[in-house]
Amino acid sequence: MIFDKKMLALAASLLASPAIAQSDMPFALDWKFEGPAAPYFHALDAGYFADAGLTVTISEGAGSLDAIPKVATGAFPVGFADINSLMRFLDQNPDAPVTAVMMVYDKPPFAIVGRKSLGVETPADLEGKVLGAPPPDGAWAQFPIFAAETGIDVDAITVEPVGFPTREPMLAEGNVAAITGFSFSSTLNLKRLGIPADDISVLLMADYGVDLYGNAIIVNTDFAEANPELVTGFLTAVAKGWKDAIATPDAAIAALIERNPAADAALETERLQMAIDANVLTDYVMANGMGGIDDARMMSAIEQTKSVYDFVNTPDASLYFDGSYLPAADMLMLQ
Repeated sequence: MIFDKKMLALAASLLASPAIAQSDMPFALDWKFEGPAAPYFHALDAGYFADAGLTVTISEGAGSLDAIPKVATGAFPVGFADINSLMRFLDQNPDAPVTAVMMVYDKPPFAIVGRKSLGVETPADLEGKVLGAPPPDGAWAQFPIFAAETGIDVDAITVEPVGFPTREPMLAEGNVAAITGFSFSSTLNLKRLGIPADDISVLLMADYGVDLYGNAIIVNTDFAEANPELVTGFLTAVAKGWKDAIATPDAAIAALIERNPAADAALETERLQMAIDANVLTDYVMANGMGGIDDARMMSAIEQTKSVYDFVNTPDASLYFDGSYLPAADMLMLQ
């Protein structure tokens, strides 16, 4: 039998190179399998996690605080959560082994979403109205800062605790005049419920003086210290997934729809694009790549948090974010 030289070389290389050992790394999302989760599923299908020696399973969450205790207890080594909620969690649980390692929503999607037909177009319009707010909602957690920055009278607002599943339906039915939520989630959920786009008002908190960051990849620090190369590999795959999603959102959404076939592909593509345009691909990220933070802005965010939350312990930015696991800068450029 005659062997081709290229075949012999390939066979030799396979024998010489041991198979990459795969490590399990379950990943806890903040929310359901919607458009902004598509980059992670695309990274999975494209083999980016496998290339880093990782077997990743992705689980949905129940809000932007949900992943924090999951990661802190070690039930999940990595998750996706609101860094501002992480600050408060660590203040109340100072020895918890959890921190943020990669900023994803450089501009947070925290928003007040209202209906113009119900009289809500500006922050001041909330006075005298009913605001629906899920207690575990990340946007609701930051509402006091928004109120302080805009000077609205919180006592003049009736706050109605609502569940996540009933939040947008209550606004669609006119039972509340506005809700707290993520801009891309609540806006498109309302459109799906038949509310015309020109009747929806979106007050993005970051446009009204709220200088906070948003959701980040978080890790169990015990796991990260023992497996730094796995964490860096995971973050590299995440960056690749987002870069591809920005270049070809349809491919990323296809990976999402495989996991959530009941989802509307067009709607989730729009939701993903909203997140990219408003929250991920900011001027800072365009210049510096994704994942990192600006120290001065982080200090400002801490000061704003101090204005509405009484820290038990002296806040320390180094406890909330550790950029040492990020891959090389060129791997973090999204375009």
